[in-house]
Order: sequence, then structure tokens, then C-alpha cells
Amino acid sequence: MEDYNKILESLGVKFGKARHINILQPITIKSFYDVENTLLVLYNGDVKLEGVDEKIEPGDMLFIPGGKAATITYGVGEPKPISYEEFMTRREHYFEPMTDPSEIGKVKNSCGLIAFEAKVFDSVNFFTSLDIPPFFIHKNTKLANLIKEILIEDFTDEAGRGRVISNKTEEVVIEIVRFILRNRMFVEQLATNSTYFKDPRLIDIFTYIKNNIDGDLSNKQLANVANVSEDYVGQYFKMLTGINPQDYIEYQRMEAAVTLLRTTKKSIRAIGSDVGYKDTAYFCRRFKMMFGIPAGKMRRRESLMIG
Repeated sequence: MEDYNKILESLGVKFGKARHINILQPITIKSFYDVENTLLVLYNGDVKLEGVDEKIEPGDMLFIPGGKAATITYGVGEPKPISYEEFMTRREHYFEPMTDPSEIGKVKNSCGLIAFEAKVFDSVNFFTSLDIPPFFIHKNTKLANLIKEILIEDFTDEAGRGRVISNKTEEVVIEIVRFILRNRMFVEQLATNSTYFKDPRLIDIFTYIKNNIDGDLSNKQLANVANVSEDYVGQYFKMLTGINPQDYIEYQRMEAAVTLLRTTKKSIRAIGSDVGYKDTAYFCRRFKMMFGIPAGKMRRRESLMIG
């Protein structure tokens, strides 16, 4: 347990967005994908996860780790299957955002959700690093209440709003980790993480990648950072993390691109360059391949899940 406490203490948690959603018509979104972790609570209606037969009741939750594609069905009745790109283009036809705190949990066909980052040493996405699938959380009143409290805070403009949301989002992350530990889920992945997060050479590589996302991140350069041979660095990285370093680097670059698309007015060409892609066309192809939508449509997102 001490190892898990150390990981939790090293986590940097950052709130993304909160939404209370009215599901206007039943739909199945194919390969929904986000770089942030998403925690959804069902208030009324139905939510289904492709490949999972579990029945979800009102008050139950769905957790989608960042970087994991999921095919999700919302609403009661025969769903309309749509691509993630179509959903992003015509989202107002499917989801309606609500901002009245008094309506939370009282609207037919509705759910609440929050999105957040949870990074070890401010570099590695914790839940993504576990390489775990989306999963349901049943009958966890504390987590459900935390989502509601975050929604209420997000709908108001009281003093200290940001601080309260930040603190409650940290509680959410701890509760999810506790749920995983109590139910002995993903035991092997957690054990692996607790081992490799203690390796200072690997942390040096993570930190270097984060700080030089637009620069030379060849295996030769990573080998210099970790003080291991160029021939060995790829094997070393994959042995500890389960993925090769260049795949990890591409994910980090794309995640940085999403952040820039959402928070700046820079051109797509400039953003591609900022995250290490000198060829804009190649950057756009890789972005579409990873997220399922063009970079320009990701930029036009106005809110989580509905834009």
C-alpha cells in the first residue's frame, strides 16, 4: 500500500470540464476518444458500453481513462449509430447542456460528467499508463456526490470556486484509485506502475520528453538522458512501461496538440510545429488517425462530450 500512497502523492490532478447533459435522442457513438479522463454518472435513462453486459442503474458511473477509445450508447430506445466525427459536427442534435443546479438528477434521460487529468510527476497520465479499459462503478455514493458538488460549483460564480473544484477533483481521483484497489482490479498493471515509477532514469526520460516536446526525441537522445546505450533504451523503456518510447512520444505530442487547440488561437501549422511536427500534412494525418476527427474539429469543441 505504501507504493500506491507514493504514487497518489506524486499525482498532479487538473480539472478539465463538468457538464450536465440532457440526452435528446438515443445514439451510439463509435470510438469516442479523449485525452482527458472522463467520469460519467447516469441520472436517468440508460448508458451502455460496447462489449460489457453489466447493467447500469441510475446513480452508477462509467469511467473512461484518457486515451482509450470506447463505443458508448446513450438514451432509451433504438439508438442511431454515429461516428465520433459526426457527433462532433452535429452534437447539438444529440446532447443539450443544462446549467441549472436545481435540475441536477431530476431531468429525464440525463447524466452528469467531469473530465480531468491525473499525471504522475506532472509527466505521465496515470490511468493511461495502466492501459485499462473503461469500466463501470456501481453504488458509490461518495463519488456520485462529488460529481454533483463539482457541477454545482461549476454552475455558480462564488468566491473560491476554482479552488473548491480543484480539491474535489483530487478527491475524485483518490476515490477511483481506492475503488480499483478495493476490487483488486488491474492488479498486474498497478504492480508494474509502482515498480517503474520508482526508477529515476525513467522519470528523467518522462520529464525530458515533456520539456522538449518540439525537439529531438530520438532514441539516441533519450539514451543520453537516461545514461544507457542507444541500442538498449527502447528495450528498457518498453520493459518498464509496456510501450515503445516513440509510441509514447507521439501520444504526448498529440495530447499537447489537443491542449493548444483548445486553449490558443494558433494556426494548425504552428501547433504542429510546436509539438514536433515540421510537416503539417503529416501532423494532420496522424491527428485524424489517433482521434478520429480532424484537428480543426477538435478546435471547435465548445464543451466536453458535446463540443
